[in-house]
Amino acid sequence: MPRFHSFVVFAEMRTGSNLLEANLNALPGVTSHGEVFNRYILGKKDRTELFGITIEDRDRDPRPLLRKLREETEGLPGFRFFHDHDLRILDDVLPDPGCAKIILTRNPLESYVSWKIAQATDQWKLTNARRLKTAKVRFDVAEFLQHLQDIQAFQLLLLHSLQTTGQTAFYLDYEDLGSVEVLNGLAAFLGVEGRLRALDDTLKKQNPGPLEDKLENPEALAEALAAVDVFNLGRTPSFEPRRAAGVPTALASDAGLLFFPIRSGPEATIREWFASLGPVTDGFEQKSLRQWKRKHPGHRSFTVLRHPLLRAHAAFRQKIVQGEAQDLRRILINGFLAELQPPGEPFASVEAERAAFLIFLNYCRLATGGQTGARVDPGLASQTALVQGFASFQPLDHLLREDRLAEGLAALAAEVGAPPAAITPDPAEAALLSIWDETLEAAASEAYQRDYMGFGFTRWRK
Repeated sequence: MPRFHSFVVFAEMRTGSNLLEANLNALPGVTSHGEVFNRYILGKKDRTELFGITIEDRDRDPRPLLRKLREETEGLPGFRFFHDHDLRILDDVLPDPGCAKIILTRNPLESYVSWKIAQATDQWKLTNARRLKTAKVRFDVAEFLQHLQDIQAFQLLLLHSLQTTGQTAFYLDYEDLGSVEVLNGLAAFLGVEGRLRALDDTLKKQNPGPLEDKLENPEALAEALAAVDVFNLGRTPSFEPRRAAGVPTALASDAGLLFFPIRSGPEATIREWFASLGPVTDGFEQKSLRQWKRKHPGHRSFTVLRHPLLRAHAAFRQKIVQGEAQDLRRILINGFLAELQPPGEPFASVEAERAAFLIFLNYCRLATGGQTGARVDPGLASQTALVQGFASFQPLDHLLREDRLAEGLAALAAEVGAPPAAITPDPAEAALLSIWDETLEAAASEAYQRDYMGFGFTRWRK
């Protein structure tokens, strides 16, 4: 039995929805009919009738068109829907688990400027690069802020509906549209057998280049960003799976210290320090951890943040190179065409390791975006998600930084009257340094955007 009887692509103007639709329609047995419930067009420009229903008929009642679309389309039918389309149809679409939800987003600054350029040039699609029209546009701060408010409100409406009906969606970012692997993952989500061999190249990117170069008044960007509530921006959903509190992994010292380790971080250093201080307790449950806290008044809890690129490479070495995560190795080899040595054997060259690690970082990006459909190993999860998980039991006293670990642990030791830790160089840094290049920096920032933004991480190698 098919998983879904239809689908809807939730997107906005200038998010790449035309390109996504072109690739969906390239899948055998899949048909997307365009912006069927756009108030000004019927699926596509100049169409006056669809399945025998006119625009006037649809505007009186959109439900018969939805029913006809589902009944009379061969294979899996769908359509695109933006926040300003006919909202009446959402009452039929959102609660229906048989209608697959695809949610496509893009950086709102980029989509807004692209929309302004399309308005100025009247070029909404580009199929021949030689016919590209360009223009510099004026950035309207008030208009942008309203645009941002509208799309955020719609995203929150979708999120709330999915949560309250026990559904999930397939989430795509504008940049994902360049990955045939991700789009084939979408095909798997939809439950269709067809797969893309290559991406549809009919549509061309219209406005490459820096944002500032597209504006008559680039100085207005600073004004717009100053007016934005950054934390409200965070309400645009993050789809990384939420983490549990990690109580069983906590490590306690009778000196009055409680450590919540972030996997793939400098955990060994803390374990050695705790062992030097006296008895160490682990294997907690929430009840036993509360009991420990009551018995150790004045205790301090902490974790240690590691640079995302260094942490990802440590996870790669442990789980992929050493073979700890056999299932993930198979996914990288079979699904992402990673060329890996047998577990425990070194790579033939620096270039070979760098190429495999780059594939691993791409997988981490998909995993932290909730796009793999698989459980996210805590060694790959973002540190943001892990720290939020710790806080669901009890907020931590301290978030220490690995690059200032000696100072951080010394201050922590002084708080509880313990001797400071002896810090030895971590071999993880030398291992990463041997393969480092700019492509790895860029890939890590894509995979762990929440950590870079939330914790203020910059480049690993300055």
